[in-house]
Amino acid sequence: MKGGVYGLLKAKYLVDEGSMKNWGFIVFLVLIAMLMIANAHNYEQKIHRIEALKNEVKVLRSEFVDRRSELMELKMESTVARKMEQREIYPSSVPPKKIKVVKEEQKSTLSKLWE
Repeated sequence: MKGGVYGLLKAKYLVDEGSMKNWGFIVFLVLIAMLMIANAHNYEQKIHRIEALKNEVKVLRSEFVDRRSELMELKMESTVARKMEQREIYPSSVPPKKIKVVKEEQKSTLSKLWE
């Protein structure tokens, strides 16, 4: 046991005969470790991007609500009347009249023949 731990600490398994298998395994472990580090870094970048987009959505949503309320206020009849008074255009005191258009039904040529 003492020789095994001492040999492990001196890394004799890397310089002895047949150490190419050990080196291949070490290179494999290093590549997997690098892949895991790159994957974790990529994951963290995506998390930061998602948080930034969530904040942007909140800002845009609040701006949308503000614009919608401004539009609703501008569409009100009292606001339109106030703006038109500045141009000396006043609302009519006479209510509008409804116009009905009666369309005569055109008879087809077959129905004309049967009359």
